[in-house]
Amino acid sequence: MAKPLVQATGRRKSSVARVRLYPGTGQVTLNGGRSLEVYFPHAALRQRVLEPLRAVEVEGQYDIIAQLEGGGTTGQSDALRLGIARALVEIDMEHRPTLKKGGMLSRDARRVERKKYGLRKARRAPQFTKR
Repeated sequence: MAKPLVQATGRRKSSVARVRLYPGTGQVTLNGGRSLEVYFPHAALRQRVLEPLRAVEVEGQYDIIAQLEGGGTTGQSDALRLGIARALVEIDMEHRPTLKKGGMLSRDARRVERKKYGLRKARRAPQFTKR
C-alpha cells in the first residue's frame, strides 16, 4: 500500500487506536479488513467516530486504516475518534480550533477505579445487617 499521508494514536480507558490517513474516497478499514459498519454495529458509535471529519468538512476525502486494541466498543470508538482528530490536525493546523472547540482533541483520562479490600467493588460496601 502507498505511504500514509499521516499517522496518529488515540487512547481511551484501556483501548489504543493507531490511525493512518490516506488520500482517498472516505473508506474506513479497521483491524485489517473489517469495515466501520461491521466493527461498530451501533449507529451512535459510527457517528461518534466520524464526528471529526464532519466537523472540519473533509468527509469522503481520506481513507482511514486503523488498528484497534484493548477495551470494549465504547473505549475503542472514542480512541479512534481521538486518533482521527489528531491526524487531521497534523494534516492542517487550521482544523485545530474547530476540533478543540468540539472537544475532540482532549484525551478522556477517566479510568476504572480499583477495588479496595473489605469492599465488594471500588466503593460498594457489603450489606449491613442490624440484627
